[in-house]
Amino acid sequence: MSKRVRIKWCKSPAAHDYPSALSYLLLLCDEKTAAAHVRRLKRAAGMEFKAKDIFRASGLSLLGVSDRHIARDQRLIKAGRALSPLLLVRDTVHSRVIVADGYHRLCAVYARDEDALIPCRIV
Repeated sequence: MSKRVRIKWCKSPAAHDYPSALSYLLLLCDEKTAAAHVRRLKRAAGMEFKAKDIFRASGLSLLGVSDRHIARDQRLIKAGRALSPLLLVRDTVHSRVIVADGYHRLCAVYARDEDALIPCRIV
């Protein structure tokens, strides 16, 4: 049986996560709305959700572990490096959660432990 690796998390998202979230959100909504979501994410309190629940709420597919970004995040986990929390936006119109930033981290964590608690900022 392999040793279970504890997944470490940063206390807050990295500064570069917010522009990444904005870039993605601009594909889904107008500039004013996307910018408002990012401003709210910067002020949002942290919450934790299970990896499997984030996937269920988002409706996203799990990327394979052969994806280079997921492989990188899994190497970080194995090395004991902290990952940045996810940035999530509630899409109440479509009853789903948008993973504005952190999709590859989500996939990497899910592949290790679907019940892992993932810190998030959610608006």
